[in-house]
Amino acid sequence: MGVVKTPVVSTRTPRRESSRAEAGDAPTRERVAQAILESGPSTVAALAEELELTPAAVRRHLDQMLEDGTVTAREQRTYGHRGRGRPAKVFALTDSGHDTFYQAYDDLAVSAMRYLRDQAGPEAVQEFARRRVAELEERYAPAVKAAKPEDRAQILAEALTHDGYAASVAAAQHGDQLCQHHCPVAHVAEEFPQLCEAETEVFARLLGRHVQRLATIAHGDGVCTTHVPDPTRGPAPSTPTGRKDPS
Repeated sequence: MGVVKTPVVSTRTPRRESSRAEAGDAPTRERVAQAILESGPSTVAALAEELELTPAAVRRHLDQMLEDGTVTAREQRTYGHRGRGRPAKVFALTDSGHDTFYQAYDDLAVSAMRYLRDQAGPEAVQEFARRRVAELEERYAPAVKAAKPEDRAQILAEALTHDGYAASVAAAQHGDQLCQHHCPVAHVAEEFPQLCEAETEVFARLLGRHVQRLATIAHGDGVCTTHVPDPTRGPAPSTPTGRKDPS
């Protein structure tokens, strides 16, 4: 007669274990979100390299973030000849994803701006916007203006990053692009673009040259992008159709 084996009954509770795993994943998921915030739309490979994670681990977190609605995916833009195969996907933060980084705006701020506009006119809104960034200009000016002209955009980006704008500088064909991956007043600026215009004016004065605002988070773009021309590299690009150059 054979030995009858008693079946082993699992006492684990999968749902609880899953909850624990998700809680443990939270810090890494925050790192993924922070990397996308600072670098802009990113591929799985780029995130894996930056965070020193496996591509599979990054994909797992991104899948959860897609389900949560904190990121969106799209095909990576390619310029010139494209190789065989489908282009890689890039992942960008959604409005909900940006909101997790404690943006300094709320309904009260919008209401206050509307009241100012209605009571004192659009000129008062413009003056408020200029005063708001005047303090930044005063703090940034010593370091930026002390730098060599070719280094000023980078020094400005570092100062902006210190203040929470997650800024970086990328080389472009006819100059540099100052990119701000986070905007504390994006939702307010959707209705009051004077905030963006005043900021652009400050950038021009700090950098000592005419600059062009090419894109803004408030306008629906993923990154606020300002072109900083370099006269030695040819003419500046045209402002995109439908956009007013606020500077």
